[in-house]
Amino acid sequence: MTQNVDLDAVRAAALARIDRSERNFKLAFFGAMIVESAFVLSFLLLADFSNRLHVLLLISTVSCYTIVVLGLVALGAHVNRSIARVLKAVELLPNSRTD
Repeated sequence: MTQNVDLDAVRAAALARIDRSERNFKLAFFGAMIVESAFVLSFLLLADFSNRLHVLLLISTVSCYTIVVLGLVALGAHVNRSIARVLKAVELLPNSRTD
C-alpha cells in the first residue's frame, strides 16, 4: 500500500510554519525587550545612587540581564544553525519519490 505524497506541498507547509514561528518569536522577544528596557530606565531615573542598596540592585540587575541575554543569543545561534541544517537536508531530498 503506497501513498503519493506531494513533497513540495509538505516542504512549503513546513517552511511556512518555520517562518510563522520565527516571526512570533521575534515579536515576543522585541516586546519583552521594550518592557524590560522601560523597567531598567525607570530604575535608573528613580534610583538614589548615594544609597548602596540601590547600587547593589543595579549591579545585580545588570548582571542577571547580561546572563539571560547571552543565553538567548547562544540559543538563537543554535536554532539558526539547526534550521540551516534541516533546510540543507530538505534541499538534498530528491524532487520525486519512487516506491
